[in-house]
Amino acid sequence: MIRVALKLAYLGTDFYGFQRQPNLRTVEGELLGALEEAGVINNLGQSNYSIAGRTDRGVHALGNVVSFRTDKMPIINQINDLLPQDMRILGSAQVSMGFKTRFAHRRHYRYVLYNGQCEEPLEIDKMQEAAYLMEGTHNFFNFSKRNERNPIRNVESVMIKPLNQIYLVDVIGESFLWNMVRKMVAVLLGVGKGEIEVGVVEKFFDPQYNPSITPMPPESLILMNVFYKGLQFKEDEYAKLRFLRGLSDQCLNHQRMVAVTEEMIKVLNMD
Repeated sequence: MIRVALKLAYLGTDFYGFQRQPNLRTVEGELLGALEEAGVINNLGQSNYSIAGRTDRGVHALGNVVSFRTDKMPIINQINDLLPQDMRILGSAQVSMGFKTRFAHRRHYRYVLYNGQCEEPLEIDKMQEAAYLMEGTHNFFNFSKRNERNPIRNVESVMIKPLNQIYLVDVIGESFLWNMVRKMVAVLLGVGKGEIEVGVVEKFFDPQYNPSITPMPPESLILMNVFYKGLQFKEDEYAKLRFLRGLSDQCLNHQRMVAVTEEMIKVLNMD
């Protein structure tokens, strides 16, 4: 008996989140079904299966992690053949029997802000100034569901990078509360639009302060990677290539749909 960790990528668009739900298509449901069909897991309760993070509906991933006990090292592409095109196992590693999947060294999230949703150019300098205030150890009560037992979190870095028609917001830390990253981005966007003063951001860490923060849409959030000290995944280039092809097809279909809807809008505006 050994313990194995798998690095998982998925496009969250057509999933009802990560966690299993009755009669709904979820990442975990598809994964466990494939693992059982491949004979990698025969008894879920005895496998000590665990995950790094339960991403919400619509959230994507390039490096979520699951681990479990099994008889031998699984063949990655045998499992991938049983998975749908919008998810793939990209890497694997044998870990110690006491490996704790949830206790990662750090997590990296990336939020993709589309420039077209902003009427005026964002004030990036002020956004980055506010982002620096979010770094370090703070009480993120106002950035959470507000029933978390411990809202104290340490954020290692928050960086904003303009790139053509988008802004990339990279947030790295050990762990995050539910909706925390999307609410952080919402505040940063408010600063960039001039709706929130940079100096006010520090007040958001006061649990007595009661701001209303609407989290940004989940469809633009990617769990980029989950890191563990001393753990190096063996990447599978073939699996990566297959997932890349699937994403390219999705992108092409989306571009076609954008072209069609833009033409329909143009015609309606001419009437």
